[in-house]
Amino acid sequence: MKTYLAKAGEIERKFVLFDAADVPLGRLAVKIANSLRGKDRPTYTPHVDTGCFVIVINAEKVLLTGAKDEKKMYESFSGYRSGHKLKKASEIRAKKPELMIREAVWGMLPKGRLGRAQYAKLKVYAGAEHPHAAQNPEAVKL
Repeated sequence: MKTYLAKAGEIERKFVLFDAADVPLGRLAVKIANSLRGKDRPTYTPHVDTGCFVIVINAEKVLLTGAKDEKKMYESFSGYRSGHKLKKASEIRAKKPELMIREAVWGMLPKGRLGRAQYAKLKVYAGAEHPHAAQNPEAVKL
C-alpha cells in the first residue's frame, strides 16, 4: 500500500461560505484555517496547498465571549520609534471588523510561502453581501 500525496495540478478548488454572525471568534478561526489548509478533505497533504477558497460574511457580528470586547488588545508596530499602537477589540470592530478574523486565522496558518498562499484565498466581508455569487459557494454550518 502506498501513501497518496496530492500534486498541485490535480487539486480541485471550491468556494466555501462561512457566516460569522454569533459564532465565537476562535471556533470560527479554527474551521476557516482547516478549510484553507485542506485538513477537512481526504486529499490533505501537508506540503501542498490543498485547501478551498473561503468567504466569510458578517464579520462585524462575530462573538467575543466574556469581557474580551474591552480587554482584548490588537497591537501594531510601524518599525519607527513610538510606532507601537494598541487598540481594543471594540475599536477594531467599529473601524475594520474584517481584521479580527484575519488576524485570528493568520495565527493558525503555517508561516512561510505555503501559509501566505493559503492566506491569500481568504476573503472577509463586514456585512452580509459578497461579490462571489458566481462561484456558487457552499455554506458551512457551524
